[in-house]
Amino acid sequence: MTHPTRRGVLAAAAIIGTPIMSLPEAAAAPAAVTAVKVLSKTVKVNGLDIAYREAGPKDGPVVLLLHGFPSSSHMFRNLIPQLASTYRVIAPDYPGFGDSSAPSLREFPYTFAALADIVDGFTDAVGAKSYVVFMQDYGGPIGFRLAIKHPDKVKALIIQNAVANVEGWNPDVVKQFAPFWQKRNSETEAPVRAMLKPETTKFQYVHGSTRAERLSPDAWTHDQANLDRPGNAELQVEMLFNYQDNVAQYPAWQEYLKQKQPKTLIVWGKNDPFFRLEGVEFFMAQLPKAEVHLYDAGHFALETHLDEIASASLDFLNRLPKGN
Repeated sequence: MTHPTRRGVLAAAAIIGTPIMSLPEAAAAPAAVTAVKVLSKTVKVNGLDIAYREAGPKDGPVVLLLHGFPSSSHMFRNLIPQLASTYRVIAPDYPGFGDSSAPSLREFPYTFAALADIVDGFTDAVGAKSYVVFMQDYGGPIGFRLAIKHPDKVKALIIQNAVANVEGWNPDVVKQFAPFWQKRNSETEAPVRAMLKPETTKFQYVHGSTRAERLSPDAWTHDQANLDRPGNAELQVEMLFNYQDNVAQYPAWQEYLKQKQPKTLIVWGKNDPFFRLEGVEFFMAQLPKAEVHLYDAGHFALETHLDEIASASLDFLNRLPKGN
């Protein structure tokens, strides 16, 4: 599968037998939302303050929302109320993101393994004994690590624009990262540091998006304010350097998917400038029973297709066995 086109994914679905929907042809009705109070809390995990948003019944099945770069739990601000009428929804900020602690590089390694350990400890701290993981971008590497470590706890996956195969990457992005990963210096670091600039942050939201009137400048303004905090750039560059370990982990994640066949929903902005539809095709090949929804959206599809993604997620969650 070499062409990141809607036709290619649909053809793959026909061959594999995967249920697939693509907007606007299969637009879902907006989910009904009652008044839901979203709480902002903080809990200690390994000595760090981990901020998180929470809503829903305390005894409800848990949905763990794992955010992407350069955002925080803020990216789920509108999704949380949609899911929380039945489910206990929790969305942490990773160290160095949002309102969580941002220890220096001397105090915290800023590897994805370390972030996964923090999120693992976070789930224990908030009493989440089992959960469904909703993961986007950076949330993917963290979510897959949790799933491999705790296949009994992770009851299902909701994947939004996060990949587990090299072919899922845009080659132009790979060209920027490869020299940096191979030989880190000021020259190879420059293109990566450009990802921290305001124009790039906005690009991540705007590129490939439709429904421009639904894009709120608050999203990228909020993210940029966090990126611009003193000392934060060094933490983010370290994370981007350590992303290469995620690529090294792809075979392990692929084996997990193949062997465990977790119940999976894929909700994907098909115009993502970073992760291509080959990423969707790969998941479909590994998970023949996965449910796939494509949207005419970009990397942060929740900003423009909230109702559709919320409806698909609720339908998926409601069909899971009780006790999840």
